[in-house]
Amino acid sequence: MNYELLTFIWFVLLGVLLTGYAILDGFDLGVGILHPFIAKDDRERRLVMNSIGPLWDGNEVWLVTFGGALFAAFPVAYATVFSSFYTAFFLLLTCLIGRAVSLEFRSKVHTPAWRKFWDIGFFLSSFTAAFLLGVAGGNVMAGMELGPKYLYEGNLLSQVYWYPLLVGCLTASLFALHGAIYLYLKTEHELQARARRFITKLFYLFAGLYVVVSFATFLHVPHATENIANYPILWIVPVLNALAVLNIPRAMHLGKPGYAFFTSSMVIAAFATLFSVAIFPNFMLSTLDPAYSVTLENARSSRGTLQTMLIIAVIGMPCVLSYTVIIYWIFRGKTKLDSNSY
Repeated sequence: MNYELLTFIWFVLLGVLLTGYAILDGFDLGVGILHPFIAKDDRERRLVMNSIGPLWDGNEVWLVTFGGALFAAFPVAYATVFSSFYTAFFLLLTCLIGRAVSLEFRSKVHTPAWRKFWDIGFFLSSFTAAFLLGVAGGNVMAGMELGPKYLYEGNLLSQVYWYPLLVGCLTASLFALHGAIYLYLKTEHELQARARRFITKLFYLFAGLYVVVSFATFLHVPHATENIANYPILWIVPVLNALAVLNIPRAMHLGKPGYAFFTSSMVIAAFATLFSVAIFPNFMLSTLDPAYSVTLENARSSRGTLQTMLIIAVIGMPCVLSYTVIIYWIFRGKTKLDSNSY
């Protein structure tokens, strides 16, 4: 197979893995963000946590797979990304561990103080993880201070200016909206009605941030639209993205929450596609000198490695997809607290 085609295929596969993670872990991060606000008593908090209990760890497999695939297919990009975001990734890892511990430990002791502590931990770790993912994406979109040998010459403060922070807020609001729709599907009665009200409020918050970030990207990151300008057919991606955003309240108004959840998933997929279109053919653009940018060409593994990895992916991806489908099928339906609940 042609080396350039192999490289492009792996870029697309990495996008698929990242999109899968954002869609699947996005709603359980959103559930964590809503946890202290949407649930009014201990029973409801248990219901909220139990709604993602059997799913959250499987969802994070997509992130682990993405990291492994990036390391094998584009080792230079892997090294540059992780070294540039050491502090942020350490915080992200701490948050992901904190979420897991909160889910597992909350019910070990039956005292209000103990459970409140883990409820707060669950919220903080979920919100911070979603926010950090957006901040990292905003930095990659805008470009970073990469010097010779792809070494990052900036610091943590240069990664937390206004644009990445806006993208972080947009990401957290989208995941919260995604999680609210999921909770509407999984709950009943008053908790479900409350989720419906949260969906409306979160949609307006997300839509406002969506408009602001779109204009900010157009002004602050002009290179993000170069590929769309050069290949007009790519305009279909932002158009479909906008239509998907508008379809969320429409689907809820029509009483089709499953369709709304599918639509919010497509919004996330469209954002991931726009992100990929914006950075291609780079992984990380240097703001110091374009010659220092990490590109597909200078970051890729050998042709033989990419071919071998592709064979492994062809075998492994259906397994991951099958596992995901089976788990979601087994735990379909409403979340309940009884002798058979999970």
